[in-house]
Amino acid sequence: MRVHLVDGTYELFRQHFGQVSRHANTHPSAAAAGVVASTLALVADGATHIGVASDHVIESFRNDLYDGYKDGEGMDEDILRQIPVMEEALASAGFTVWPMVTHEADDALGAAAAVADADERVEQVLIVTPDKDLGQCVRGDRVVQFDRRKREILDEEAVTEKFGIGPASIPDYLGLVGDSADGFPGLPGWGAKSASLVLARYGHIEDIPAAAGQWDVAGLRGAAKLSTTLQAQLDDAYLFRTIATIDIDLDVGAVDDWRWSGPTDDFEAMAESIGAPDLAAQARNLASAIT
Repeated sequence: MRVHLVDGTYELFRQHFGQVSRHANTHPSAAAAGVVASTLALVADGATHIGVASDHVIESFRNDLYDGYKDGEGMDEDILRQIPVMEEALASAGFTVWPMVTHEADDALGAAAAVADADERVEQVLIVTPDKDLGQCVRGDRVVQFDRRKREILDEEAVTEKFGIGPASIPDYLGLVGDSADGFPGLPGWGAKSASLVLARYGHIEDIPAAAGQWDVAGLRGAAKLSTTLQAQLDDAYLFRTIATIDIDLDVGAVDDWRWSGPTDDFEAMAESIGAPDLAAQARNLASAIT
């Protein structure tokens, strides 16, 4: 079996800024309906075990670690309003949903990927998001990322080619370069190229020699300045790495819990309420084809 783990928050953004934004007079819950439709499309394409994670609230434990971490300020109100609608609609459609409160959707996806990876019956785990944070969860060609928009699979080789480092170093990389989307800056002067070159050689922040004269990194410029910055702001680098590290110590159930077996009895009413009544018949037809 293959397991599909979907970033529901990303999918909601994708729907909102995709088809919904290009059409006037859409239903107020059109983006949520689009997420349900796209998740049913996974079933139509052969997916059997599906879990969807969402940021039920935007803030998480990471906001307690760093004041500047993303908090939802400035987010489109239409998206915020539709998060719980999407979660309810997906659950009504019969999908496993993880609405995250203290943690983030990324954490649930990482935790579920670890559970699925440990299940010998699972042939492949597809984390359905292009989010670079999830690159740290990729393992060989068994646990991969799937960018639906580009129809692109990122296995471990592809992650290494993209970032210049393996998945295990992704949190260190983000700790050094930062992540503007998540609201933490990284260290001054450390860019994508310098971080990838240094981490390709040393793997993790704590393994980088304290003195630039001890560095053995081909092609690196400005090693002395980078080293000085790193030593002066080492605590920040560790903090940002912690923030960027997926917490997989969450209860997301077992693989068998995620098998889709059809919509619930109330999905017809739910589909009507989100302005997509045709989804009810689509879900029933898909369910009848697998039973």
